Amino acid sequence: MIKVAVSGCCGRMGSAVVNAVQSADDMELVCGIDPFRKEADFPIYPSVAEALDAASFDVMVDFTQPAVVEANLRAALPAGVDCVVGTTGLSQEKLEELAGRAPAGTAIFYAPNFTTGAVLMMQFAKAAAPYFPEAEVIEFHHARKKDAPSGTAVNTARMISAARGFESSAPGKETELPGAEGARGALVDGVPVHSVRSMGFVAKQEVIFGSMGQTLTITHDSWDRESYMPGVLLGIRSVGEREGLIVGLENFM
Repeated sequence: MIKVAVSGCCGRMGSAVVNAVQSADDMELVCGIDPFRKEADFPIYPSVAEALDAASFDVMVDFTQPAVVEANLRAALPAGVDCVVGTTGLSQEKLEELAGRAPAGTAIFYAPNFTTGAVLMMQFAKAAAPYFPEAEVIEFHHARKKDAPSGTAVNTARMISAARGFESSAPGKETELPGAEGARGALVDGVPVHSVRSMGFVAKQEVIFGSMGQTLTITHDSWDRESYMPGVLLGIRSVGEREGLIVGLENFM
């Protein structure tokens, strides 16, 4: 039985993780961690440090906010707790630094996206990148998302850039009109990334490739947060078999 703590348990994603863990036959929800506590059928502690003092758990799942995830990991990893992280906003360098603070046998698993479809979308984009001189990423999320661009979009852009080995010749920021700076998006390793925020979305991403006389569009939609749960459970089940830093659900698929 895998003993699990859920950090951010009162949030939208955290609540979905709680339900998924409680429904899993091989997992036990030991506690939640959230400063915005509410009534629940399990103990909730306001901080990771207080949870570690009061309970014993094998894995901490973190779906919180970019401003607090680093402190949560700094508390959990040195205590030998494996971490499954869905909160975006941490750089590769920061993730590596945090992983270095963990004792041997402890792992931090970070996934820009926990849906299998999104992982496949990124792999398809990586495969297409060498064959198209232009590529752009457009990501759509709900209006309450705390960061832009999304971790999935950033990771996709980096994968495209690494796979194609050349710079796009498409018009860039030099074409933006005065007063309309940003129209060409944010450049992530040379790939324009555009973020749309609206209450009408959960999560969607399009990767648009172009070459002479043709375009290729790869699209992934998440209609419900339940789409993330199989990937989260896979991460919980798999992280105990690794150590150090693991980035991307594809490592467990």
